Amino acid sequence: MDSSLLVVIPAFNEEAVLGRTLDALLQEVPSNQVLVVSDGSTDKTSQIVLDKKINLLELPFNLGVGAAMRSGFQYAKENGFQKVIQFDADLQHQPKYIKEIVSKLNELDVVVGSRFAGNSDYKVSFVRSLAMGLLKDSVTRHIGKKMTDVTSGFRGANKKAIDIFADFYPSEYLADTVESLIMAHDKGLSIGEIPVTMQERQGGMPSQNIFRSTLYLFRSILVIIATLTVKPRKDN
Repeated sequence: MDSSLLVVIPAFNEEAVLGRTLDALLQEVPSNQVLVVSDGSTDKTSQIVLDKKINLLELPFNLGVGAAMRSGFQYAKENGFQKVIQFDADLQHQPKYIKEIVSKLNELDVVVGSRFAGNSDYKVSFVRSLAMGLLKDSVTRHIGKKMTDVTSGFRGANKKAIDIFADFYPSEYLADTVESLIMAHDKGLSIGEIPVTMQERQGGMPSQNIFRSTLYLFRSILVIIATLTVKPRKDN
């Protein structure tokens, strides 16, 4: 594995599945190239990480995936890593795709693992599918490049992107995935996708129910409104 790579895992109360996730990941990546950011966890998440002798950052309270990832990018920058992969704690992401994302980062600044590219049969509820489609179309129009999955949290960033994301990374729900792509584009970063397959979430709170799907749609509409009104950022 590329020694300049750091895999960052945001984790909030993932004791039920984190151990299995780390065991699978360590088949592909050395332990000193893995960082778990415990996002205010109150269970045994941190202890599981320490028992496996993996790098750990602990946030004082739950700040969300975006804030956890910003901490991960800062850690990567401070410790000289050239590439970062964001990886879920709940076994949805498959470690076998990491090498492909890393390879693609030699061509692009940000690489998203898409659930809907290629021949994937990934299923979501109708409401979530509608919301994800609206977000995808909104981002595609803004960046001028076809995207198939803008809410995937399985993604990579190279050194150029790390330096930007370490200074600012959206922390609001959905903004950490959607707005971060818009920001990357507006900062002049190149963006692309690779097809991946994902597994069912193995722990934590599932998102596939009517209430959460409706809430997801409402939040998506707010993100789209923000996307349509955002101006490209210019450096002073």
